[in-house]
Amino acid sequence: MLRKVGRLFTIKTRWEAWLVIYAIALGAVERGRHYLETYPGWQGWMLAFACTGVVFLAGAKLLDAVRPAAAGMRAGPYAAPLVRRVPTGRNRPMLRHYRPSLESRTSRRTD
Repeated sequence: MLRKVGRLFTIKTRWEAWLVIYAIALGAVERGRHYLETYPGWQGWMLAFACTGVVFLAGAKLLDAVRPAAAGMRAGPYAAPLVRRVPTGRNRPMLRHYRPSLESRTSRRTD
C-alpha cells in the first residue's frame, strides 16, 4: 500500500518536473519577499537572491533526473551502430561504437 502511495509522488515526465519547478519558484519568491521585509538592505537582497538561485539548481537536477533513457535511441541520423564485444577478464559485454575507419583495409574489402 505504501508503494502505491509513493508512486503518486514520483516525478515521471518532464511536464511534471516543470510543474514542480514552478511550485518551487513560487515558494522561493515568496520566501525572498519575506526576507526583504525582515532584513532591509543588502542582507535581505542576498538572502532573496539565494532563494531564487536554489530554484535553478533544483530545476536542473529535476530535469536531468527525468531525461529520456538513451537505450535504443541514437544521437543523430548517422550515429555509429553499437557493437557488442566481450573483453577478456570481465563477465559482461561492453557496448562499443563501431567505426569502420579503425579496421584495416583488407578486412573492409568486399570482393
